[in-house]
Amino acid sequence: MTVLVNIRHQLESFALDVRFESAGRLTALFGPSGSGKTTLINMIAGLIRPDKGRIEVDGRMLVDTDAGTFVPKHKRRIGMVFQDARLFPHMSVASNLRYGRWFTPAAQRYADMSAVVELLGIGALLERRPAKLSGGEKQRVAIGRALLASPKLLLMDEPLASLDEARKAEILPYIERLRDEMKIPIVYVSHSVAEVARLSSDVVVLARGKVAAYGPTGAIMQRLDLLPAEERAEGGAVLDTRVISHDEAFGMTVLGSPAGEIRVPRLAIAVGAPVRIRIRARDVMIATERPAGLSALNILSGTVMAIKPGEGPAVEVGIDCNGAIVIARITEQSRHALGLQLGRQVFAVIKTVSFDRANTGAGLPVEADA
Repeated sequence: MTVLVNIRHQLESFALDVRFESAGRLTALFGPSGSGKTTLINMIAGLIRPDKGRIEVDGRMLVDTDAGTFVPKHKRRIGMVFQDARLFPHMSVASNLRYGRWFTPAAQRYADMSAVVELLGIGALLERRPAKLSGGEKQRVAIGRALLASPKLLLMDEPLASLDEARKAEILPYIERLRDEMKIPIVYVSHSVAEVARLSSDVVVLARGKVAAYGPTGAIMQRLDLLPAEERAEGGAVLDTRVISHDEAFGMTVLGSPAGEIRVPRLAIAVGAPVRIRIRARDVMIATERPAGLSALNILSGTVMAIKPGEGPAVEVGIDCNGAIVIARITEQSRHALGLQLGRQVFAVIKTVSFDRANTGAGLPVEADA
């Protein structure tokens, strides 16, 4: 299913001029506060009418200003999840979920209550009122209510922004399941590198109301210059891998990737399962000879394919590891001492402990890349 956006809009002194087309399973709208992310998602939802342009979902024209088309929000078959859950406090969880079904005629409903409850792990919560739920539980219920409207598209506007790190870690696997099992295209607003790298198939980077870049997540995350200043330390490579084996003796999981085998702390998933990992540029060391007597377990052979100036004394070195690109942020002094030049054979060294929970997640199914 394709989402096409080509709009222009003036909001007082702020101009929004956005064009992109995505067939990705989860498309992230990424950028700093004030870049236009929420305004854009509100236009897709039908909450704001753009001055000029078109919005199309799966071949259905929702907005075409030239033709005078503007489908009202209640007829767009779009589910929306906000930063706050917005549950009805006087209703039980079950009643909040059923409320979502009322927006779709019976003949057009495809979402099954029991399947959604199982998907989101909220079966034990059905009789509770929202006041008795944690922040993560409220957001899962809000997602369930949106799904039970049987939407053609799901919009998520920074759904984890109000949660602490523990609650975010709780809910991220459910969003991964939603992305992979429900097969509903998702447009997901975030300013978090960790969320975008873990969840998205494609990224639209917004800056001052315009598209600064658009493409597959792996390619965008390598562009550290595109990231907000406060998030650049989190940027680097995103690799889609598969579980080769588990090393029970040392509590490790071995992942297979084009770059070579990568060892991470033990993952509770089956051999053969897809896993997405994020390798932050700040976690990568470079050696010009294969290291020996080193505690780091991940040593990837590659070729220097890019050297770019970074902030202050830093440079960003792109290393081509058999087609998988790893980024290292090192100092200019280190680059000079190592004699790094384009085409030089090097080794990227990554500590296993750098692959914490924030840097590993469920990989996209193979059909998502087709």
